[in-house]
Amino acid sequence: MSDRPGALLDVLLAGGRRADRLTHVEHLPGRPGQHADWPGWADASLVAGYRSLGVERPWAHQVEAAEAAWSGRHVALATSTGSGKSLAFWLPALTAVRADRAAETLAPGRIESARTRGTVLYLSPTKALAADQVDGLQRLLDASRANDVKVSTCDGDTSFEERKWVQEYADVVLTNPDFLHFALMPNHRRWTRFLRNLRYVVVDEGHSYRGVFGAHVALVLRRLARLSAHYAPAPPAGSSEPRRGMDRPASDTGSARGLTFVVASATTADPAASAGRLIGVPSEQIVTVDTDTSPAGRKTFALWQPPEVLGYEAAQARAAAANDPAADAALAESLLIDPTAHDELGLTSDPDEPATPGDSPERPRRSATAEAADLLADLTAAGARTLAFTRSRRGAEAVATQTQDHLRVVSPQLARRVAAYRGGYLPEERRALEQALRSGAIRGLATTNALELGVDISGLDAVLIAGWPGTRMSVWQQAGRAGRAGADGLVAFVAREDPLDTYLVHHPEAIFAAPLEATVFDPANPYVLAPHLCAAAAEVPLRQSDLAVFGDPAAVTELLGVLVARGALRRRASGWYWTHAQSAAAMTDLRGSGGSPVRVVEAGTGRLLGTVDAASADGSVHDGAVYVHQGVSYVVETLDLRDGVALVARRDVDFGTWSRSVTEIAIHGIRDEEESEAPAPVGSAPSGDGPTAEPAPGDEPSVPRGSAPNDAAHPAIQRWWGPIGWGFGPVEVTSQVVSFQRRRLPDLQILGTEPLDLPEHTLPTTAVWWTVPAEVLEAAGIDAETAPGALHAAEHASIGLLPLLATCDRWDLGGVSTAMHVDTEQATVFVYDAYPGGAGFAERGFHLGATWLRATRAAISRCPCTDGCPACVQSPKCGNFNNPLDKAAAVRLLDAVLAYAPA
Repeated sequence: MSDRPGALLDVLLAGGRRADRLTHVEHLPGRPGQHADWPGWADASLVAGYRSLGVERPWAHQVEAAEAAWSGRHVALATSTGSGKSLAFWLPALTAVRADRAAETLAPGRIESARTRGTVLYLSPTKALAADQVDGLQRLLDASRANDVKVSTCDGDTSFEERKWVQEYADVVLTNPDFLHFALMPNHRRWTRFLRNLRYVVVDEGHSYRGVFGAHVALVLRRLARLSAHYAPAPPAGSSEPRRGMDRPASDTGSARGLTFVVASATTADPAASAGRLIGVPSEQIVTVDTDTSPAGRKTFALWQPPEVLGYEAAQARAAAANDPAADAALAESLLIDPTAHDELGLTSDPDEPATPGDSPERPRRSATAEAADLLADLTAAGARTLAFTRSRRGAEAVATQTQDHLRVVSPQLARRVAAYRGGYLPEERRALEQALRSGAIRGLATTNALELGVDISGLDAVLIAGWPGTRMSVWQQAGRAGRAGADGLVAFVAREDPLDTYLVHHPEAIFAAPLEATVFDPANPYVLAPHLCAAAAEVPLRQSDLAVFGDPAAVTELLGVLVARGALRRRASGWYWTHAQSAAAMTDLRGSGGSPVRVVEAGTGRLLGTVDAASADGSVHDGAVYVHQGVSYVVETLDLRDGVALVARRDVDFGTWSRSVTEIAIHGIRDEEESEAPAPVGSAPSGDGPTAEPAPGDEPSVPRGSAPNDAAHPAIQRWWGPIGWGFGPVEVTSQVVSFQRRRLPDLQILGTEPLDLPEHTLPTTAVWWTVPAEVLEAAGIDAETAPGALHAAEHASIGLLPLLATCDRWDLGGVSTAMHVDTEQATVFVYDAYPGGAGFAERGFHLGATWLRATRAAISRCPCTDGCPACVQSPKCGNFNNPLDKAAAVRLLDAVLAYAPA
């Protein structure tokens, strides 16, 4: 057997010249496949179709999941990327549809045969995945000659005429949770046929539904099941069969009436619990299939740390002495500090300052994005088909552009075989790129996690992961793209200068030996639940018997009382009613994007280039911002937030833009934990009579987005480590983009700063915080001058380390530090969930405070830099340009705090 991954690793090592960057190599063995026979109930034409497509016999896990779904059991299918999960749910679903079609054919004159023809709903988190699935499904139906099954996608891009056809005739509908929430369920009467006969709901990529988005989708699915039960035919008189819903006995046959959920996901911890929380049933009612019996090739998994830039000071001195722009450019090239690797959504959305030659640590490291571009260029030149995953949209553009620049010297034709792929592209662009990668027309693709999901891209030789993607689940999803279909593959994780990345490349056991994370989301989050209760009441009035569908009936009743008091719902003896003209569904933003995307339009031609999430528009497409699309640069002329349009002009520029924001945070009420001790005499502890303001209602008599019960009923809680206070609870974070800088590329010299006049944004969420009295600061040698830098550095490092304890990454979090906070009246560090209502991450930090801060202190103190660097206290998402920061004072601060920590 040829050692293709070993040969590709040699390409990365460049004949030993990069050997010092390789910190660890893990060789993951392959496994043989384990087949099973086709189930006896499987439709013969479908089986023939699968065989004609090359599937002579299914894998054992496919049959196990299909059997459970056919018998009417909910299924959690959690196997690796490329393991053939689609067959496991399409085989029973399509067999049921075809059986009903056959019954209709045998009794064409009977109305009830048409009424009971089963339907199937497939949900994916992205339109691209649904489009990919419908292509594969159509190939199967064509191969099976099963043209009697009507299949269609239906989403926000579907025309009214096409949507009407789907409502009347489609047997299988592929869509996303957003369409379900905003279009299908508010107009459920038009979908009566489909909902009445709904048999299977497939929730694909279930692991992607985490945090607040996961909570929203869980409630959307509960509303869907409620509507399906509402339209289901009542059981015959005298029958003991329950009305259809999610909680019903398993049936003996898949054609028996009943709603079955199949949740397909990546390998994850406790898939039954995650799936149960998602669809709203106890985990005991779910069949778990998590033993992967598909074949897997060997994987060579390399951990890679970009090099320190040795001789940096000497090179800087030579450049300064020469006062030579070419020398400056050469220095920047030697550093290859990437001005685009820091932001979350890939444009200039996060107002951060990357390290620059003027403020870098004495031995900076090359950026992960620049390193990935080098590696991608070498792999492309060696003939390998490669995906390079980046952390941001602009990072994907940067890797693709730099790779093309490297290859253009070798072969202009080869450079054209590299491209970027990210969210914000138009659908036709994404589809063309996917097809070009499949066909081999594109050999190297720099992408965001948009290609982490199950779009069918197989036959790849290598995967580069530039920066930790947040969870081990995501790592293995991305790594699974290498060597799909049982082939061998190479994976390289390239560390960013980030505390977590640095830790991981030197502690491989944290990747390869640690258990996978469970998906974390809370459907009971009142900020999420409240608008869904309004939406449910608008669909069908809520009855007392419905409340258990949405959680603990007592808690739901309490929340409904708040909604009634605020005028959102009306209470009648028969239930709760929505009586407003406006759409209740419009109150809820499933993805936390802040509203409809902002369209990026070329001013001279009117051509739509792409879109930007509303929440990031202020920081990414403000007036004067640079917008990059497939390597072509544009400058924003005007941002119109009211109309959701950013007008841009094509312009070649030698600079990038970074926006700056300011953030304030307010606590909603504080009380001491009942079991906590009173604070020690040293230091003045905040009193428990802080502000208890509840979110103000909107102008309309309805609950605004993010509404929750009165915060006075759920105040912040505080515990004490002697004089050190620890708090957790509801907060309100106010942020505003106030200015931006132009920086010359590639050396990042500041060319100018301009103010911006943009609106404030308010986020109601939850936070964890710790307070330090003046006496403790003084004892640690921290005075008024050094306190801001010490607190700021500790905040950054703690945000970087919290993902070790919670299923999140630093982009799910925000932070604020201040030497004197108005609510606590002490020096305070806040870390908050960057989602309305919170997502459980800050709460995890509160409960593991000592462990969290010890890990933070260790990460800072062990970093070899002197003054702080991206590997310890500099943040890739700081709104204050990483200033001020004081590494040494941060260590002293944490030592002082941890001196009072429980053992």
